[in-house]
Amino acid sequence: MIDVTIANFETDVIEASKTTPVLVDFWAPWCGPCKTLGPLLEKVEADYGGRFILAKIDSDQEQQLAGAFGIRSIPTCVLLMGGQPVDGFTGAIPEGQIKAFLDKHLPPDDGTEELEAEAPEAPPVSDEDALSALAQAAVANPNDDDAQFKYIRALLLMNNIAQAKAVFEPHKTKALAIQKLASIELWLATLEAPAGNEAALLQAIDSNKRDFESHYALAQQCMRETRWTDAMDALLEILMRDKTWQNDLARRAYVAILDIITPEPPKVAEGQTPPEDPVVARYRRRLSSVVLS
Repeated sequence: MIDVTIANFETDVIEASKTTPVLVDFWAPWCGPCKTLGPLLEKVEADYGGRFILAKIDSDQEQQLAGAFGIRSIPTCVLLMGGQPVDGFTGAIPEGQIKAFLDKHLPPDDGTEELEAEAPEAPPVSDEDALSALAQAAVANPNDDDAQFKYIRALLLMNNIAQAKAVFEPHKTKALAIQKLASIELWLATLEAPAGNEAALLQAIDSNKRDFESHYALAQQCMRETRWTDAMDALLEILMRDKTWQNDLARRAYVAILDIITPEPPKVAEGQTPPEDPVVARYRRRLSSVVLS
């Protein structure tokens, strides 16, 4: 969700709609039905995983934009595609009708069904032999960044933070250039950050959707508990509103989680491309949709 004014309307609505449909919600702070519709629109935007962008315009503050669209009552929503309005509706309609309206116009999903399951367990190490094999590979190949990543990841998944830090330390300077090592560095920082009160964080977010600090703290809490998709959902809430918040921190954390949860590709016949894990693929698409919109 983005807040739109005359200053960013051309870029964040007109231009953005040429690549991703934009649903513009004209509202006002005093409007009772707007307070009902607004949260539903935000929920639907999250459910649709980047298939459209929700843009909110305060019709009292942006009368020029409201006039340009001929807004006579609020809430009124207008869907733009390809830089042009294509349809709209007025009033606080139910969630099902919002989705039916969108489904008439939005391009279909790529065929992958929404998955309710959690993201795959990041190649967890279930026995000492497996951990020993990773350790041996890391020691035998000190310049193999992938071997170091796999070993440190295994240690962290076993909650062996002290040993993971010790193994990571000689490679720390490479984190600026090597993505997977940067992901380890961010994960370590998350594990060492103070734990938050999830109920309090959710309450703070409910009061202010742009409380990005609480969104990020919630994502960190989910990461500590290996609730990977919950963490990415919390980070998407930031990215949908501010793609560059805190020097790109939300995007970097999201990418780190993708690195952590991506399983080893299955072996396939020569010349064939191994299939991507469906949950990983789904969340990669969500990130691309938001970042490129």
